[in-house]
Amino acid sequence: MAIETVLGDITQQDVDVVVNAANSSLLGGAGVDGAIHRAAGPRLLSACRELRATTLPAGLPVGQAVATPGFDLPARWVVHTVGPNRYRGETDPGLLASCVTSSLDVAAGLGAASVALPAVSAGAYGWDAAEAAEVAVGAARGWLDGHAGSSVRTVRFVLFSPPVLAAFDAALAAHGATDRAAR
Repeated sequence: MAIETVLGDITQQDVDVVVNAANSSLLGGAGVDGAIHRAAGPRLLSACRELRATTLPAGLPVGQAVATPGFDLPARWVVHTVGPNRYRGETDPGLLASCVTSSLDVAAGLGAASVALPAVSAGAYGWDAAEAAEVAVGAARGWLDGHAGSSVRTVRFVLFSPPVLAAFDAALAAHGATDRAAR
């Protein structure tokens, strides 16, 4: 089982699951959320509207995750998670860790072997990249260690800028020197 980091576009990753840093409405937004909705095509929005009309009428809670098909993405599925927003006072690292672990739980439930995650909450939601990286990498490492029999074999953090990549590389080095960053 490996944890990797890469600078790139999460919508172009050849993985089973891409994780969307969604807002609770699941109806698209800016940043990673908007990019995934654009790349997946209009059927993703329809699937999210269906979730809202049926199982999630109040929206997806912070730290939880839910899956939809990937539609026009290379990934077969999109797992949506809502990160904590520091600007709204959501500063509990446990909520951010739950985004990672809940997403990996859902991915494992789908039988996914490879999962690409963004830097949840490290953009518009105001979390410092180093803190977000430490929490996310620690949560991924703990999940993988605790789920050795899971289908999930690779967790790839796909980062949007060199400084965020550096933060995740530093956290990865602190959590397991056997993991290698993909380039």
